[in-house]
Amino acid sequence: MPKVKTNRVKYPEGWELIEPTILELQAKMREAEIDPHDGKRKCEGLWPIFKISHQQSRYIYDLYYRRKEISKELYEFCLDQRHADRNLIAKWKKPGYERLCCLRCIQPRDHNFMTTCVCRVPKHLREEEVIECVHCGCKGCASGD
Repeated sequence: MPKVKTNRVKYPEGWELIEPTILELQAKMREAEIDPHDGKRKCEGLWPIFKISHQQSRYIYDLYYRRKEISKELYEFCLDQRHADRNLIAKWKKPGYERLCCLRCIQPRDHNFMTTCVCRVPKHLREEEVIECVHCGCKGCASGD
């Protein structure tokens, strides 16, 4: 017989501390998904979603690695439940990627001339003063800024 799935999720200890913030960010995400993008460019419609996803992943990353306020069990639970992006957090732990906005900015196949995104260029090396990433709307995520 097939295994019966239930919706009962056992929350680890400490979940009640981060639950209000996670629920608030999920509500913002639902608003961003529903929000009409009339008058915007095609790529600009996804920018709020990328921003909220980054914010949620950064919140969990900071709680575990910087402030050390949550346990490893709760951190793994958040990653397993997809409250944070596991691959983005893995990049943040590497030197040079501490301020990375999204994974698409470092994938060469998504850009002209097989390079990275223009937002990854440090400010002192840019020719233009104001730039925006086409993928996520970032204004600069190079670690040397």
